[in-house]
Order: sequence, then C-alpha cells, then structure tokens
Amino acid sequence: MRSVRRRTTSLAVAGLLIPLVAAPAFVAGAGTSAGPPAGAPGGTDCTAALAATDREAAFAAASEATGVPAALLKAVSWMESRWDQHAGVPSTDGGYGVFNLADHAPAAPDGAGKGGVKGEPARGTTSELDRAAALTGLTADRIKADAGANVCAGAALLAAYQADAGLGADAPLDAWDAAVSRMSEVPTFADRVVTTLRQGQQRATDDGGTVTLEARSDVAAPRAAAAAGDPAADCPPDLGCEWLPAPYAKESPDLPDGTGSYGNHDQADRTGEGGPSIEYIVIHDTETAYEPTVRLVQDPTYLAWNYTLRSSDGHVANHLEPSDVGWHAGNWYMNMHSIGLEHEGWAGTSGWFTEAMYQTSAELVAYLAEKYDVPLDRAHIIGHDQVPGILPGYTKSVHWDPGPFWDWDHYMELVGAPVGGGLDPAGVGSQAEPGDVVEVVTGYGENAHPVTGCEQASPGSGDCVAGAGTNFVLARQAPSSDAPYARDPGWKPGGADGTTYASDISARVTSGHKLVVAQVQGDWLGVWWAGSLVWLHNPAERPVVVPSTGQTVTVTGEEAAAVYGRAYPEEAAYEPYPGIAPQAVTPIEYTVGADQTYVVSDADPVTDYYRATSFDGSAPDDRTDVRGEDGYYQLWYAHKQVFARAAELTLHDPVVTDVEGPRVEGRAKIGTWLSADPGEYLPGDDAEVDLQWLRDGEPVPGADGGRYHLTGRDRGAEISVEVTVSAPGHQARTFASDPTGPVSPR
Repeated sequence: MRSVRRRTTSLAVAGLLIPLVAAPAFVAGAGTSAGPPAGAPGGTDCTAALAATDREAAFAAASEATGVPAALLKAVSWMESRWDQHAGVPSTDGGYGVFNLADHAPAAPDGAGKGGVKGEPARGTTSELDRAAALTGLTADRIKADAGANVCAGAALLAAYQADAGLGADAPLDAWDAAVSRMSEVPTFADRVVTTLRQGQQRATDDGGTVTLEARSDVAAPRAAAAAGDPAADCPPDLGCEWLPAPYAKESPDLPDGTGSYGNHDQADRTGEGGPSIEYIVIHDTETAYEPTVRLVQDPTYLAWNYTLRSSDGHVANHLEPSDVGWHAGNWYMNMHSIGLEHEGWAGTSGWFTEAMYQTSAELVAYLAEKYDVPLDRAHIIGHDQVPGILPGYTKSVHWDPGPFWDWDHYMELVGAPVGGGLDPAGVGSQAEPGDVVEVVTGYGENAHPVTGCEQASPGSGDCVAGAGTNFVLARQAPSSDAPYARDPGWKPGGADGTTYASDISARVTSGHKLVVAQVQGDWLGVWWAGSLVWLHNPAERPVVVPSTGQTVTVTGEEAAAVYGRAYPEEAAYEPYPGIAPQAVTPIEYTVGADQTYVVSDADPVTDYYRATSFDGSAPDDRTDVRGEDGYYQLWYAHKQVFARAAELTLHDPVVTDVEGPRVEGRAKIGTWLSADPGEYLPGDDAEVDLQWLRDGEPVPGADGGRYHLTGRDRGAEISVEVTVSAPGHQARTFASDPTGPVSPR
C-alpha cells in the first residue's frame, strides 16, 4: 500500500515527557565546535549569523561563533519557540524570538523550586535580553526583531552560562546541564531538551525555510526522579503541580448553613455514582497575568475553575477537587460536565503562547482525559469560544477565548490526538465530493488571515500583527474571495456579515471542525454553517481540509429542527424530586434546516440537570443529578458545539472515506502482471477491502486478487481495479482506479 503523507512534525507527546533529573545525561562530544569563547562583553562575533540566509544557516553560524554545539542550540530553542522568530512580537511571558529571550529580570526564586534550579547559580537580576546584548554588542531591539541576531544572542547567553559554571564550550555535552537549565524557569526544561535531542525534530519555520535536528539515539535518556508536585493536586506526578484551593465559603460567616449565598463553586460527586459526569475539558485564557488570576480564584465572592497555568514556565496550580463543579464556562450544563483550564495570556494577542505552557497543558489534558474518560477530540477538548449560549440572545455574549492565535494543530498533536488524524492536507490533495465529511486542518504557522482590533477586543493584547498565524479558515457567503464573510445569527442577531475583528467568530472555522460538503465549485467547498450554505476556499496548492468520517444528521420530516445550548432532561424526569423545579428546555438562535446535513460530534451526550443551590446541600433534593430519557445529538454547528433532539433528526451511519483511492501498477502488455494498490481508507484500523478487476469497466470473472495476469483476451482493453471497502458501523463504499491504456501485444 502506498504511503500517504502525514504531518511529520515530531513532538514530545504528552505522557512521554521525561521527569526532572538531577543531571540530564547529555552525550560527550555530540557535535561540539571549537569556536571562540563568549564571556567578555561584546565578545561574540555575530557577523555570520546576521548574514545567514535561513534559520538553519543561522544555527550553524552561531555554533561556530560561540562553540555551543548546533544540535544543542536547536534543541534548546525548539523548547523555547519551535524555531520561530514571531516577527519580533513577544510571547505571553514577555520573551522575544527564537530563544524567547525575556526583556525583564526573572522573579526571585519562590522557595518551591520554580525560580531556579537548586544548587545552580542564580539567574541574576539582569534580563536575558540585556545580558545577551552585552555579550554580542547587538542592540536589544535588533535581537528582538532579527532572527539571526536572536539565534546568535541565545547561543552567546548559553555559552556564558556554561562559563559561569566554570566550564568551556568545548566541554562534553553531559556537562551542559547547568547552562541549559538556566535558559528557562521550567523545572523540567533540561530533561525536555534531552528528549528533543533523542527524538529529533524537523519543521518549516516562519522564514520559509526548514530546520532539521537529527535524532540522537546516542544521547542517554534522563534518569527518573521522585515527583516534586503537591500530592493533593490532581496532576501527572512529574508536572510539579501546586495545590492552591479555591474557597468554598458563605458570603458571610453569619449566614445560616443552608444559605444560597456562597461561592465560588459547587460541591458534587462527579467522580462517583452521584454525578454529573466529566465529559469535556475547556481551554480558556486568563486575560490578565498569572498572579492576579490566582488571587481571583481564591476570592470566595468570585468564581472558580480547575487549573491555572503560568506562561513563563508552564507551572500548574490546581484549585478544585475533580468531583466539584467550577463556574467557568458561562453555561451550567457545560460547567456540570467540564474541567476548566485557564492559561495565562490574552485572546487577542498575536504574540505567542509559550511552548512551556503548551507542553504542560497538553500533558495535563492527556492525563485528565485518560483518567476521566474524556474523548480526545476537538468536540470534547474545546475552547471557551465553542461553548454555546443557554437561551436566545445569550450566544452573542459568550466568551471567545482562547482566541484566533491559540495553535490548536500543535496543541492537539502534543495531547496525542492530532487534528485530522495527522493527515497532511497537502499530502492527500484537495479533492472532495458532495456528501463527504471533511475536517479542517489550518496549518497554523502558514495560515495568516487578517485580524483587527486586537487591543480593543482584548485589552492587554497589543496591536494585531499582519502575517501572524491563525487557527481558522474563513467561510464566505459565495464561492469567491470577494464575497462577504459568513453570518452567524447567534453571534450577530441583527444579521450582519462577519468581520475581521478579533472577537468576531461569525465566519471562523477552526482547526478540528468537521463539516459535510454540500457542493463543490472549483476550489470552493460549499458546507452547512449556522443554518446557511457557506463556502471555504480549498485550493489544490494549499488545501485546508482532509478526508474524515463521522455520523451525520438530517431533519426527520419537513420542518426545521430546533438547536439547544444544553441537553436538559424532559419535565417528567423531575417528578421524583419535588424540591427541584423543572428546567425549561428552550431552543437558542439556530435551527437545522430541512435540506441541511451536520456532523455529529457525540451521538449520546448525557441528558441531565445537576441541582445545587444551598451551601450545605440541605435544600430539598439539593445536590441531585436529575437524569432524563430524552435523547440529544451533539453537533458541529457554526463555531460551537450544540445539541439537537434525537426525536427531530435522522441519524446516518458514517460512510467509509478514501484518503487515497486504488490504482493499477505495471505495464499494460500481454504476458505481464498488473498489481493493485488498494489505497487507504477511513476508518483505517477496521476497514476490509475486497478487490475486483475490470476489463473495459466490466468485472472479469474470478479476478479478485491483488495481481492480474494479462492474456490475449485483454488485447486492446483498458484494465482497472475496483475496491469495495467495509468497516463495522460504517456504510460500505466502492472506489475504482483510473484505467490503464489499451493493453498492447507482447
């Protein structure tokens, strides 16, 4: 079978990150270079790095100038920025460029080991940027803006840290651990650099070039160490999570224990039989810095979420027991069923979320998803912007974080569930047909779309930056680049067109979203979106979707089906609980039209309502999860995950999908053998393929094997192969290869 091209960015997948060790085991002599020392102010000559024509050449030049092994420079900077310069825009923690060099002095160590490495020199009171400028004679502004300057400055800084440890650049790699540790406040940073060296990486960078770090199996793996985290925290042991509990308290100590005035979350039994169950993980950003965020979550009059992640080092603070319900999603049903992660940063920043935070967040999410049986897909690992409104008129007020600059492609790959199943749109081509299910894969770094009003929509974000990568493709009202952006009647009830404004999600189809193709016109795919047919540009030179599969729904009958923001139970479900008033099941602003088809993201969402109204649970029937019998389907719909009643819809089994169809290999000449390449299909693991050879389009009796011998009967005929692909729970499909040319004589 042919190999289908998949995205090949090799990443330290969550769950494989190696825990902190006392001395990361770099290998002696692995690529050392005998460059000049870099200890005196202005002692590093960056001329060659500044003249480098691409990022790969800049690493080589910086290695030659400082003596730091090029492989080590690549591994360290991969962990800082994944080798991107980000157009001189700072990261969410104020770092710049390929080495994420901070323009502020590090905070004093906090006693918990997060401000430095025990036994190593302090990072000092001078910022990384200022020290690097002094070492190279370059200005801080040039280091911020110029990738070659940043690479050379980072190399000079690493060499200087090595000198501070009393070692030279010609020391064996196993003696670089102290210097590497000082390049980041991440406690496990040196370990992850070792892992990066062992795994290798290759990536297209934001200068249009490619950087390659060859895998080094000769680099010794770090030795495991004891967990450093708080045992009270619900975290992977090697993340070193902090337990910083959110208060559960009455608004005043004088209030009776049965009061309804309390905060800042609710007690429940989400990990036991009492429910409600955990079904989602919601990704937020904080819209402020880390310290104000954790002060807020400790305020009993505010509200609570489960985790806060710090940008500079990916540090995780855990605030709630998993059994309890946080108040973070703006939708009680989603609160009941979700874990909320707040990431330090701003939704409008076209700067960048740090690699340290991406990696610790992904490892945490993978751990939580496995522990609580949350599906690892973009319908259950969702942004706050995917949470639906609860009543008509509420959708327009739902938050839009983590925003257009959260790299879902990279994040889900770190989690271990790559968007599009890891298929590369460029590798599978742009062909799609009406009825196909497709999944959007934007290719974040190469996917720049105009975004405006970043600072206005998210104060603290700064101005938008032209050319910044984005996590969405744009939907338009007609198959033309001049057509208006798609409309969203929930986000803009007045019927206005979508815009480029940072918070306007009307026309943004985010990576991981699944759609049904309704029409194809040239490079444009017509898909159903927010109740209307909209168009995605999917050009052959840069396709943005990959084949996918999934159950779909259409309306049963001729009337449009209502859409809901909550899967609440029917009124009869409340009858055993007289203390609980039945909750209204109210449609929101959308419908599923009679001629429309949407992809199902969950065919069996929980139908329930958890009642929690008193501090001590003493109110009649309080802390009860009311479970109903009415069925719902969860749908990919507009920018959201919404619900629709199963009784109003017809559920269709998924259809087998071709990633690459069959083809015939060999010369069409009498006496020779042709071979059938059956192709690749979804679902890949369970698909069964039956072959049938065709002569001029008609089945050849008995010719159902992988090879076909051409005889005189085939003279002048065109030979092709047909495959029928079946899989459990899927509708079978038949695919045919292109025919050969006419079979020639011997």
